[in-house]
Amino acid sequence: MSGGDTTRLVAWAQELRRVHHRLREALRVTRRAVSDGSPAHPAARELLLFCHGFCTALTGHHEGEDRALFPAITERHPQLTETIRKLEADHSMIAYLLTALQDAVDRAAPPEELDRHLEGVAAIMESHFRYEERVLLAVLDTLDLDADPQDVLGPL
Repeated sequence: MSGGDTTRLVAWAQELRRVHHRLREALRVTRRAVSDGSPAHPAARELLLFCHGFCTALTGHHEGEDRALFPAITERHPQLTETIRKLEADHSMIAYLLTALQDAVDRAAPPEELDRHLEGVAAIMESHFRYEERVLLAVLDTLDLDADPQDVLGPL
């Protein structure tokens, strides 16, 4: 195996960490926009954009995992089938929470309500990311998957 092959194999774990970091940052920026209730503040004026962007990015990440990454893992590591089912169940719960958040944003809910929605998303998302990183990074270090990282992990 050449050095380039090793780098490609390790890249999936690095890519997952990178995407999770960017999603955490997007959530942090969105929460800051909500906590700044001043209509004159640019972040507050762009709250809809922040929430929409964050929701779209997180949804795209999970859809990519469900479509491409998780099937590749279960094909090569069938012993992880139950783990993958748990992660997919988390994806469903997060999608439900994101829909509720988007509904609250669309109806211009007060900042306190938006923050409650974001707190719920943050709690489940962080728990999900930590679990996913704990159980999948070693597998991803050896995953030989010939695919575009954006197709597999979302467009971040």
